[in-house]
Amino acid sequence: MGANEGEEFLLWVGGHHAQGILDGAPALYWPEVWGARALLTAWDDSATAAIEQGLRNQAWRVREMCGRVCAERGLPLGSTLVRLLTDENARVRAVGARAIARVGDAEQAKLVKRMLRDPEVEVRRQAGAALAVLTERLGAPIDD
Repeated sequence: MGANEGEEFLLWVGGHHAQGILDGAPALYWPEVWGARALLTAWDDSATAAIEQGLRNQAWRVREMCGRVCAERGLPLGSTLVRLLTDENARVRAVGARAIARVGDAEQAKLVKRMLRDPEVEVRRQAGAALAVLTERLGAPIDD
C-alpha cells in the first residue's frame, strides 16, 4: 500500500474525489483506503501482507477498511486484528470484532466478550454479533 499505481487506477477506485489528488491536493490516506476497498471486490492472496500492514496504519480509516477486508476475506490475521479491539476509534473497534468473528480463536473471543462493556453502543452491538458467530464457529460458549 502507498505506492503509486497509476492515475487510471486511482480514478477507478477513488472516483471523482481522486481527481483532486491528481490535480495536486494532498493525498493524506485516501489512496490507501481506496486501494483496500478495491480488495473487497477483486482479491489476490499476494495482497494479504499489505492488508496486514494497513491494520497498523496511523489513519483510522485505513485500519477500518483493512479490517473490513479481513472480515470479508477471512484472512488469518487474528493476532494482528486483536489490536483493533482496543483502538481509539469506535468504528475500528467494531470492525475488529467482525473480523475476529471470522478468524479468531477462543482466546481472541474472550477479548471480544470484554467489548460488551464498550462505551459505544455500536461497538457493543458488533461485539454481541461477533460472539454469536464465534460461539457457533468454535462450537462452545465463550468463557471469561
